[in-house]
Amino acid sequence: MKNNLKFACFAIITCLITSCTATKDVVYFQDASQFETLVNDNTANTKFKVDDLISINISTLDPEASAPFNLYRGAAEEGGIRPEQVNYLVDKNGEIDFPVIGKIKIVGLSPGETRELLREKLADYLKNPIINIRIRNFTVTVLGAVNRPGTYPINGEQITIMEALGFAGDINIKGRRDNVMVIRDFDGTKVYNRINLNHKDALKSPVYYLTQNDVVYVEPNKSGKTESSLDQRTSIAISIISLLVTSTVVVLTRN
Repeated sequence: MKNNLKFACFAIITCLITSCTATKDVVYFQDASQFETLVNDNTANTKFKVDDLISINISTLDPEASAPFNLYRGAAEEGGIRPEQVNYLVDKNGEIDFPVIGKIKIVGLSPGETRELLREKLADYLKNPIINIRIRNFTVTVLGAVNRPGTYPINGEQITIMEALGFAGDINIKGRRDNVMVIRDFDGTKVYNRINLNHKDALKSPVYYLTQNDVVYVEPNKSGKTESSLDQRTSIAISIISLLVTSTVVVLTRN
């Protein structure tokens, strides 16, 4: 009887230790020390890609002078309804067709670089133009072992992989944080990168900052591949109860 009880206790302790060990796999940036300061020059550098949809607005102190460089859909109606501004599509040659100026190649340029290019080309027409540029179809897709997989629109010019996972409700208990894949498209060429979010070096990864149309895929861990739909805690509880019942039956049978 004592041997059976020892076996039951050993099995229970083993399950609990396994559970505690597994929690190490779900902690982000485990090797970051308290109050540690990380100096990191890894910043977002958004570049325009083919099929990007871009809004460009040109303004000056003289609205009539800048009007020809802004395209709008529809005419102004009574009641003060403003017409909709037309966006520019980066074509397969990496160009946009800009009013008055004509074709401009912007693929591979950042918004800042594009502003400078436009400022040079507008120098003969406008004095000190204010140029606002924004990507209209900036989205990222998060798939795999997350709580809310999907495609998410991004407001702004940058987003980190942690923010994208936040939109998706975080990685669930069955997801691997040490081997997250980011699929990036460069004009038809797919580039696959992996990042380990368990370590602080992830902040230096070239895919820590995402670009438009990136796909983040979280691979399931072993439990996610083999276990049923029951969550991990329920599975551990069932295992412990089963061991106790089995041990009790063995003891009663021998007695």
